[in-house]
Amino acid sequence: MAVWIQAQQLQGDALHQMQSLYGQHFPIEVRHYLSHWIEGQLWDAVDLENPQEEFKAKRLLDSLIQELQNKAEHQVGEDGFLLKIKLGHYASQLKSTYDRCPLELVRCIKHILYTEQRLVREATNSSSPVGGMMDSMSQKYQQINQAFEELRLMTQDTENDLRKLQHNQEYFIIQYQESLRIQAQLTSLATLPPADRQLREPALLNKRATVETWLTREANTLQKYRLDLAEKHQKTLQLLRKQQTIILDDELIQWKRRQQLAGNGGPPEGGLDILQSWCEKLAETIWQNRQQIRRAEHLRQQLPIPGPIEELLNELNSTITDIISALVTSTFIIEKQPPQVLKTQTKFAATVRLLVGGKLNVHMNPPQVKATIISEQQAKALLKNENTRNDSSGEILNNNCVMEYHQTTGTLSAHFRNMSLKRIKRSDRRGAESVTEEKFTILFESQFSVGGNELVFQVKTLSLPVVVIVHGSQDNNATATVLWDNAFAEPGRVPFLVPDKVLWPQLCDAINMKYKAEVQSNRGLSEENLVFLAQKAFSSSSNNPDDYRNMTMTWSQFNRESLPGRNFTFWQWFDGVMELTKKHLKPHWNDGAILGFVNKQQAQDMLMSKPNGTFLLRFSDSEIGGITIAWVAENPNKAGERMVWNLMPYTTKDFSIRSLADRISDLNHLLFLYPDRPKDEVFSKYYTPPLCKQPPLCTGCSLFHNLISQLRSLPNPDPTGGNPIYTDHGNSPAPVSHPHTYGIYPPMNDSMLDADGDFDLDDTMDVARHVEELLRRPVENQWGGQQS
Repeated sequence: MAVWIQAQQLQGDALHQMQSLYGQHFPIEVRHYLSHWIEGQLWDAVDLENPQEEFKAKRLLDSLIQELQNKAEHQVGEDGFLLKIKLGHYASQLKSTYDRCPLELVRCIKHILYTEQRLVREATNSSSPVGGMMDSMSQKYQQINQAFEELRLMTQDTENDLRKLQHNQEYFIIQYQESLRIQAQLTSLATLPPADRQLREPALLNKRATVETWLTREANTLQKYRLDLAEKHQKTLQLLRKQQTIILDDELIQWKRRQQLAGNGGPPEGGLDILQSWCEKLAETIWQNRQQIRRAEHLRQQLPIPGPIEELLNELNSTITDIISALVTSTFIIEKQPPQVLKTQTKFAATVRLLVGGKLNVHMNPPQVKATIISEQQAKALLKNENTRNDSSGEILNNNCVMEYHQTTGTLSAHFRNMSLKRIKRSDRRGAESVTEEKFTILFESQFSVGGNELVFQVKTLSLPVVVIVHGSQDNNATATVLWDNAFAEPGRVPFLVPDKVLWPQLCDAINMKYKAEVQSNRGLSEENLVFLAQKAFSSSSNNPDDYRNMTMTWSQFNRESLPGRNFTFWQWFDGVMELTKKHLKPHWNDGAILGFVNKQQAQDMLMSKPNGTFLLRFSDSEIGGITIAWVAENPNKAGERMVWNLMPYTTKDFSIRSLADRISDLNHLLFLYPDRPKDEVFSKYYTPPLCKQPPLCTGCSLFHNLISQLRSLPNPDPTGGNPIYTDHGNSPAPVSHPHTYGIYPPMNDSMLDADGDFDLDDTMDVARHVEELLRRPVENQWGGQQS
């Protein structure tokens, strides 16, 4: 829920604190009327300490003023008139106040939002009526921002303590020099006559004693200051490490997981702006504390005082170096992954990014990034820190790139635009493993220094698993390997281990995600579709979804073992369905015109209760990437008996000649799409207009109609035996007159179907399809320039 809605429910002192945030600098009316817009902006993405970020702040200011003006223009009525004037005045006021210093506007709004969030959170924790209303994601971000505010205050506190320590130490050194001067004066008294020495010595001894007492006391005070400062730094580093763990091990890992699922068609992983702003805040805070610890160490060296402080400072320095090393190495990431099915000799791209590059000034000496392809075994050895220098499993062309700093976005990244895998070296495969099950990865590595070569970092990052193919025919099986890996990989796994079997519902989620993405449809797989797929996968006849919830499917069942009675795997069949739907059937799938996932017996049961001419579209069980038409009609061999007929499946080859809608239009015996929708109502918007509406026909159409006439003159099939010839452009055994304006074929009344209802039209339709293909070519090329 919006923070402003919750803030308005604050009571008592919390409400007064919230109200005190507003005034002439930022009127509360602006917060109220633009609450949704204000809370939707990325204020944290603006670095207030970087003057170069002023353009972002200026853009936010201009947008704020525009929103106010738009709000004012839409006010109507008597009350609206007054509000319109007031909001317009506020727009002018904010522009004049912040136009020259837009960063101050961002600072102001960030302070307001942070304070409101804190007040609401405190009210929530104290079981106020606001409790339970906080959105979990918003609450998480608020906690992160609160921790940064605490770190800022702690770092400012230690900075003040450090300055105080330095001031006291400098005064101590002055007094110490005074004690040395007094001692020198006492020493010089030895050269004086005894009377003079006795006259001056008591005062000097007294003064020396006073100074030494002060020095002793001040030395203890300085030691305590140093210990207190070290303890504060310890607490800061504890919170820093905790904050860094949340951002790197939770938020960044979740982003990487979303990126991996996006490879299966999941939602986009989202931008990196907020993550980068958090990482840059971490880098800035870590660096400030590191510099403070180094200054404290310098003060200790300048004035050594016996005690445990030396060991504490060494420990702090080691800890903060580890923290910054973890930050830098973890934020060297792949923003755009290379393709996970990678074909040799084919150009591909990738982008790597260092989220803290701008803040640590790495771009001042832009580092170079190198890309190498390595095997799964080499990746394992790399993560174990075993020596893998110069090890690679292939040769990538154009595999070096310099990181570039983009000032407008504040990003440091390297864009590999023209890489190409020239060759691949495969390892020995195990058992039934094929080349399309072998996983590789692209290793990106670089080296750079920060802080004037104070720290040198060697950074590496691995891409998502890559399957290398050399021919397009391998794409299907390679995609299966990638799909399984993306869906079921565990965070922090050993490269690239995945479970050998998964629960059926988990696999359903994965293939549904992939299907929607490939077909580019919001219509995914229904529960009935998934039951059909379960029946196919497990050779089961159960229609109960609950029967499959605890069943597991192995990788072998998914894409290694053929389905019973077939020469293809479950995945190969499913992938064929996706490809066909994506290329030729997408609008019909989106319209709900294709049931698709229905077997032959189910189709028969569904259609037998419907009127003659009712049909449905189902994916072929026997052919990869095929769809068939099943319809109910009279049995020509038994009067008064009806049966369900099935056309041989159409494939991509068929639809590249003539579309599904046109083929359905051509079949006059198809009347109603299951359950009862007139076919023209569903498909007419996809029909191709007739080539010739009025005689005389052009040469092409005349040839085509002559061919159809020849097909019609073929003898009727013998239902008692032989191999009858059929065409898909005729009427059903019980012809029904169904005129329409889109088909170009004349009605045919001859009986053409056998008792089994399965038939092949290829023998007679080869010529027809060839003519159809000719008709789709430019007329002047085919018919000597004649116009139809």
